[in-house]
Amino acid sequence: MKLQRMNRRALTLGALAVSGALALTACGSDDNGGSSSSSSSSTTNASSAICGDAKKGQQLLADGSSAQKNAIDAWVKAFSQACGVQINYKGGGSGAGVTSFNQGQLAFAGSDSALKPEEVTASKQVCSGGQGIDLPMVGGPIALGYNVPGVDNLVLDAPTLAKIFDSKITKWNDAAIKKLNPSATLPDLKIQAFHRSDESGTTDNFTKYLIATTPDNWKYSGGKAWQAKGGQSAAGSAGVAAGVKQTSGAIGYFELSYVADGVKAVSINTGASAPVAPSTDSATKDIAAAKIVGTGNDLKLQLDYNTKAEGAYPITLVTYEIVCDKGNKADTLPATKAFLTYIASEDGQKVLSGINYAPIPDAIIAKVRTTIASIS
Repeated sequence: MKLQRMNRRALTLGALAVSGALALTACGSDDNGGSSSSSSSSTTNASSAICGDAKKGQQLLADGSSAQKNAIDAWVKAFSQACGVQINYKGGGSGAGVTSFNQGQLAFAGSDSALKPEEVTASKQVCSGGQGIDLPMVGGPIALGYNVPGVDNLVLDAPTLAKIFDSKITKWNDAAIKKLNPSATLPDLKIQAFHRSDESGTTDNFTKYLIATTPDNWKYSGGKAWQAKGGQSAAGSAGVAAGVKQTSGAIGYFELSYVADGVKAVSINTGASAPVAPSTDSATKDIAAAKIVGTGNDLKLQLDYNTKAEGAYPITLVTYEIVCDKGNKADTLPATKAFLTYIASEDGQKVLSGINYAPIPDAIIAKVRTTIASIS
């Protein structure tokens, strides 16, 4: 499908950019006429800085958030080429990742929701002498992608979104949508609202936004599992995006990296002077205001879904890498620590904006780097 090709192309460009940066770092320059032994020594030292104590041929198994799958794929490509470590990240959803991590099956997991208290308790059975912790690593907006013929610039607000996804607004020419889009030609077309069929941190964050901003219109408790009645479902962000692309009148929620090829993104009326479109910059503005509310080595964040700041996009998520603070498996710890160190590094974070993700703000990622250095 064209959508998949677009995503693969974005991935390739991002991976090539990082891979090239790593190659330059690892290989250095031989323009100074230095000897081959000097060049070899430089390469070895630089590779050690990138790869840490990871041994060539090591394998890591990871799973979780599909929201960060495109970012992980780019990072894995670059890191594996530099260090010879094989990392298999399934991207089966946040719920699956946390479950598998707490069953001792993974070196690390990705989740778009921080660990719940009961999940932290369960992790202590796997993390000998420690527990699972949340490391914020990937930021980004949750886009509302839509496919409505003849409508190129669509504005919605929280109450209208809640009613659409709760099957209370069922036509695109509904009065509430017309009021927000007075100059648009809205068709008499049925709305096909797509949600995730699997347990998803993207669902959790999208519904947290609805709960925080329009509780009178969204009566559900929230969580990783979709609770509202009606609509259509698909697995993973890629599945929801494909459903929207293929269905006239469709709307769905997924990460910005999946908006392409005929799928447009809604701008949100937040109460600021102008509606805000999803972008890496508008998401970073929102995430920069997040507060660290985790304790100890846990870096769980509290996002501001009610922001009215100019240019701040309110429907954001942060994907956490979940790892033991102590008691990681000895055989995979060196490679796990090296990979996490790389993706939290300046070079690792730089690739994100190139593939429609938001780098974690400096003040937060600095704490992530310190925490990674201390895991054992």
